[in-house]
Amino acid sequence: MQKKWSDVDEYLVHSLIPSDAVFQQILTNNHAAGLPAHDVAPNQGKFLQLLVEMTGARKILEIGTLGAYSSVWMARALPADGKLITLEADPHHAEVAQRNIQLAGLEKQIDLHVGPAAETLAGLGHDAPFDVIFIDADKPNNPVYLEWALKYSRPGTLIIGDNVVRDGEVANPESTDDRVQGVRTFIELMGNNPRLSATALQTVGSKGWDGFTLARVK
Repeated sequence: MQKKWSDVDEYLVHSLIPSDAVFQQILTNNHAAGLPAHDVAPNQGKFLQLLVEMTGARKILEIGTLGAYSSVWMARALPADGKLITLEADPHHAEVAQRNIQLAGLEKQIDLHVGPAAETLAGLGHDAPFDVIFIDADKPNNPVYLEWALKYSRPGTLIIGDNVVRDGEVANPESTDDRVQGVRTFIELMGNNPRLSATALQTVGSKGWDGFTLARVK
């Protein structure tokens, strides 16, 4: 099935998303630097970009930068005076990401903070509220990130959580994987929070079997 999923993604990307040398070079840079291949797929990047456009976002918070592939997708949808703040714990990943941000010509739109997000988030109060918050970092800390996202949101803020299906393990309450348990707690907190209107969707494609949560602050 994985080949079929990947073939469909390839067809959709080829049919709907114009080839872009900057994105191709970012992925090449990430691979050459030894970064894990955890970047979103191109059609997922475009989906994030469309969400930014549809919400009219001017300020975005991204928790988990990796090589800034998703950062560039979203930042390209911002107005000239818009800002995307992205948080990366790994100094090597952040170094690669900063070069990719410069390659994309988005140094004025993207502000990269280096350090564990659970620590750096505390210093972003003066930038809040954010219009879109994308959570795509270490899954055991997802409940912590949701707490900060709610602090830094306003009515209408869109909160997106990536990689929440975990090859179906999210449905296993007995899982010993702390990433799965982090995601389960994250989802349960969203479902029980009266401030949020939320859903989640499974996805299959070049990145395998996974999914995302989508929540709007009331």
